[in-house]
Amino acid sequence: MANNIKVFTDKCVGCKMCESACPFNAVSIVERLEHPKNFKLAVVDLNKCTYCGSCVQTCKFNAIELKKDVSQSGVDKNLYRGVWVYAEQRHGEVSRIVYELLNEGKRLAEKLGTALSAVLIGGNIKSKAQELINRGADKVYVCEDPIFIEFQDDPYSGVLTQLIEKEKPEIILIGATNIGRSFAPRVAARIRTGLTADCVSLEVDPETRNLRQTRPAFGGNIMATILTPSHRPQMSTVRHKVFKEAKIEEGRKGEIIEYKIDVQTLLNRTKFTGFIKDTSAVVNFAAADIIVSGGRGLGSLESFKLIKELAEVLGATVGASRAAVDLDWIPSSHQIGQTGKTVAPKVYIACGISGQIQHMTGMGSSDIIIAINKDAACPMMQAATYALEGDLHEIIPCIITEIKSFRCS
Repeated sequence: MANNIKVFTDKCVGCKMCESACPFNAVSIVERLEHPKNFKLAVVDLNKCTYCGSCVQTCKFNAIELKKDVSQSGVDKNLYRGVWVYAEQRHGEVSRIVYELLNEGKRLAEKLGTALSAVLIGGNIKSKAQELINRGADKVYVCEDPIFIEFQDDPYSGVLTQLIEKEKPEIILIGATNIGRSFAPRVAARIRTGLTADCVSLEVDPETRNLRQTRPAFGGNIMATILTPSHRPQMSTVRHKVFKEAKIEEGRKGEIIEYKIDVQTLLNRTKFTGFIKDTSAVVNFAAADIIVSGGRGLGSLESFKLIKELAEVLGATVGASRAAVDLDWIPSSHQIGQTGKTVAPKVYIACGISGQIQHMTGMGSSDIIIAINKDAACPMMQAATYALEGDLHEIIPCIITEIKSFRCS
């Protein structure tokens, strides 16, 4: 059965609600000339229609019927159970984002009453499995082979695809890193499911078991929540520092499952020639306990010296809003936000930053937020743990002086 959509002429009143609801301009209202009163009727252009169902949901008269080919769009969701975290590693070191995903994955798994599993792929990596169990994983699937010593898209996506098809998890979380962004779409395409990229919030509906995946959209101006109601598994890539790391529970019990695979069945269209470490990065936000950031409210490049001086006396890292970067007050490597770095320090000090959603997305998980701004009503001041209302050019020098005098006493 192919996808099919039908308009019932005896029910349609030509109200135009379906026409307004269609995001693809596939529905139009035409004159029904054969009717004695020239009533109007909805007509669907099948060349434009994607069978999304928006018109069906909008119609109050049940005048539109949509039938989908379940062989294309539906699966037996009862066969899929469990939350998985892809345990990304590079040269034997597990990425820190994995611990964040295990923390969030555990919360989701508990809500669904299911198990949390980690998938560990590498050349000689089994020794790291217990570390993942200590961080909350109930099971760890280990895929070891020399072909996995260095990351390559084809073999990694191939083995994960085979494992998914065999075990059938309902949710898969992958870090939105260079590796995750590279091979997660390949896996999703192979298993014919959806993938929501760069998520900043996750939630589940225990009744439908649907994962509510929230990510910034339209340049970060709105937050979009995306569902994958008809397919399994539900896949998300998640930004670094959005969630807290799972705590270590030494000696925690879990199951380690060694997954054997015939590597001859894996496609590999590339050849690894060498690894060159990037040494150009000068800002290590991941290791920063304190970050001092400046925004447009500083007023000038000269004023940014205050931010750097405050950061120096605090032993902090310097950050910036996109506005400050766009004004060429500081290099883009310092930018924090949706289009920059996501951070979660113990203390975040925002100086002259109003708190647009793009910036708040990048630092909202900080333990303590200190905001310095003239505008007490701006989003950053409202979100701050401590809000200092006033001229930052007066407040920051006072803070610097106090810190220096405290250290000397």
